[in-house]
Amino acid sequence: MNKLWAYLKTKDFLKNFLGAIGTVIAIVLIAYFSLSYYTKHGSGMPVPQLKGMPVEKATALLQEQGFDYKIDSVYILDKTPGTVTEQDPDAGTNVKEGRVIYLTVVTKLAPNVKLPDLKDVTYLEAVAILSNNGLKIGDTTYRSDIARNKVLEVKFSGQILKAGDNVPKGSVLDLVLGDGGGASEVEVPDFLNQDLDGVKMAIVGAGLTLGNITYQGAITDSSSLIVTQQFPAKTDSLTKVSRGTRVNLTVIQGKKPNEQQ
Repeated sequence: MNKLWAYLKTKDFLKNFLGAIGTVIAIVLIAYFSLSYYTKHGSGMPVPQLKGMPVEKATALLQEQGFDYKIDSVYILDKTPGTVTEQDPDAGTNVKEGRVIYLTVVTKLAPNVKLPDLKDVTYLEAVAILSNNGLKIGDTTYRSDIARNKVLEVKFSGQILKAGDNVPKGSVLDLVLGDGGGASEVEVPDFLNQDLDGVKMAIVGAGLTLGNITYQGAITDSSSLIVTQQFPAKTDSLTKVSRGTRVNLTVIQGKKPNEQQ
């Protein structure tokens, strides 16, 4: 043991020890700089800002700057199809030339979603359910039914849908709701040869709805018009219609009060 301590105090040991440390440091530095040279550490170019660009413009820019790219698609409601929504790496990241840049682009084709069951669902509930399924509400109409403000029918482009039908995500659906008036029927009044202003009030009073008015001949005084035709009209086979039915009228110019005998 004494000989070991004596050797550790000699100049030869100190010289060999410092030489070994220097050798290790030299090896580490050589490896570090060699690796940096091999991998071109610190070299490269920043990734451009691509979010919000049309995909055609984004890919052309990447090719111009020497990058490769891969594209994935996603459908996003109310986003312009073909727009870049995500990129990886982020804009400004310093990468080597030829690096693959991953783009996420809004697809032009909306995926189908199944129409949820809206039978007997209230209007407010239907709004929430359709919104959660990526669908929108368009026109809302009412039909005579005891179920007030509850969904009776769902339509898409004029076609009646049923629960489970496939519709493109983002579609605008029309709802038919109950008006709370029940499925009661009312008598069909006879409006022929009556003054238009009085007929309008009679239609509302009968629980019906004023439809289209067709004017025949020259009209010189809109305050004096006579009904000549109505639809629906009371016949032997049709005496009642559903409450809220639209009544279309045809009118002609009538005589002024001072012209009547």
